Amino acid sequence: MSLRDRLTAAIALSGPISVAHYMTLCLHDPDDGYYATAPRLGETGDFVTAPLISQMFGELLGLWAAEVWERLGAPPRARLVELGPGDGTMMRDVLRAAKAAPAFLAACEIWLVETSAPLRTRQGAALEGYCVRWAASLADLPADAPMIILANEFLDCLPITQMIFVEGWWAERRVGVDAKGDLAFVPAYEDEAGPMIHEHCVALAETARTVAGLIGAARGAALFIDYGRDTPGYGDTLQALRGHRNEHPLHHPGAADLTAHVDFPTLAAAAESAGLEATAILKQGDFLQRLGIKARAAALARARPDKSDQIGRQLERLIAADKMGDLFKVVCLHAPGLSAPGFEP
Repeated sequence: MSLRDRLTAAIALSGPISVAHYMTLCLHDPDDGYYATAPRLGETGDFVTAPLISQMFGELLGLWAAEVWERLGAPPRARLVELGPGDGTMMRDVLRAAKAAPAFLAACEIWLVETSAPLRTRQGAALEGYCVRWAASLADLPADAPMIILANEFLDCLPITQMIFVEGWWAERRVGVDAKGDLAFVPAYEDEAGPMIHEHCVALAETARTVAGLIGAARGAALFIDYGRDTPGYGDTLQALRGHRNEHPLHHPGAADLTAHVDFPTLAAAAESAGLEATAILKQGDFLQRLGIKARAAALARARPDKSDQIGRQLERLIAADKMGDLFKVVCLHAPGLSAPGFEP
């Protein structure tokens, strides 16, 4: 049976399921989940992330990580961790840039937090020649050394709960089956303007608390970059991506990537309540410019004048307000007293 068939059968038997449970099954079901079977990244796949747009993104994060290590006092042993490392491109670029700080590179153990077996295979190929360790979750990471965590487009896949305001009351929006036997959201609504929807991600606060436990044990910092909001708000942000196009989240369970906008204020507040400090929430475009992406782009263009137009387009895609520059936000959760590069006033 397909995942769709199994879902409709289970719902028909036991009733509608939460949006969070639906997301978890679509992404991680061992037989038919998107990431468990055949995640498709890149221009010929379903979506493209910043590291796949340009090497500049990962290179700047590599230098950022090396600077954090220096500010931690250049410990002789540390862990460089990436959450949800995709096909390994970002970590490869991070490590290439880190060669400019050989003492940092020599001090670091490289850890990748990944649940997808197909992606682990691709990561291993991309990072051939490096000693790489994998963990299935943040909680599986050892916490006996300073830790520098990088996470790009990791939080957007965490499962969300949706509450919908209809006819004067709040109800949980769930996934059910309609009269035709198709998956459908319930309760349904007829208002063309759409209802008020509030999204909540329990796993977001859990992630912040786990990070706080790891960093609190031996100091460190965690950098999160994702699309989302920097102020509280309402709205339905659940989306499915397949072949670089948005489609209805219920149409192809397991065959499309499901994501939702990240609530950065909730992440920062949870981290602070667990004992960490959180920086201001910046736009990706501003953060990358503070790290020197324009100078890096100019240097690449000088080295490869035949690629200068392409490099310019890549730069624009990463920092322009109408592309990724404003939509994507950046925050650093760090040990008390540690300053984070790129976030200084």
